[in-house]
Amino acid sequence: MKTRLLTLFALSCLFSCNSTQKNPVAESERIIFQPEDKAILEKVLDLYSTERNATTSALLVKVGSYLKETPYVAHTLETEEEQLVVNLREMDCTTFAENCLAISRTIKSDQQTFEQFTSELQHIRYRNGIIDGYPSRLHYFSDWIYNNQQKKRIQDISREIAQTPFPKKINFMSTHPDSYRQLKESAPLVKIIAEQEQEISAREMFFIPESSIAEVENKLMDGDIVGITTGMEGIAISHVGILIRDAGRIHLMHASSKAEKVVVSEKTLEEYLLNSKSATGIMVVRPL
Repeated sequence: MKTRLLTLFALSCLFSCNSTQKNPVAESERIIFQPEDKAILEKVLDLYSTERNATTSALLVKVGSYLKETPYVAHTLETEEEQLVVNLREMDCTTFAENCLAISRTIKSDQQTFEQFTSELQHIRYRNGIIDGYPSRLHYFSDWIYNNQQKKRIQDISREIAQTPFPKKINFMSTHPDSYRQLKESAPLVKIIAEQEQEISAREMFFIPESSIAEVENKLMDGDIVGITTGMEGIAISHVGILIRDAGRIHLMHASSKAEKVVVSEKTLEEYLLNSKSATGIMVVRPL
């Protein structure tokens, strides 16, 4: 039962998940959104429009704090054909981090518009910023980190902080195709995903063990994005959040399936990790 619950948690929170509801589509842009998504974005941009000179990290904290209480909903990205889904009304852990980063970069840009935001979001969410079917989405957050560092959206600082290798064989999606509608009846897609998994597995990854968090906490910054590493087979990261300092200690701001909304953890990051049965540590990236 414990293994099944962990697997369900990974499916709901690890990957950029999806929803079957029908939303209006801007055909020229191939973007799915609701009018309320635009309204939420406009409110955030209006609130922080004069802060474009702030660091991306500082803006991430402000935007994330604005989005607190947003309902947690898994599987908000699923469409019949892969398209860019904008949903600022409900989020999972990955889409929360993506939205915060895309909005923060939009605030810092010359064009604080919905179009600029969707451009940023697409560039962050998809391999090399290009939507080319289901496999083009960065499903594994370890792959998300690698690709977004290549695109100069973030800098992976895990090795710099802890120098601790994190070798992991990535194969969860290809070995559980029945868990994904797009893979369930498509052997060619499973093959593509398996090839991507081999590339991810071959990369050198580093992490900060949960036992080392206290001694390196002074090297962590507000606005850092973290992937919580896991001992589960087939995946490296099972949860995602943004770091925020409260009363001198680092906490996790995240879309929580348990709280069913975006919250800041009551426990410190160290306590949060040590109290999790599946967590082993964190990978840390700094927004650029």
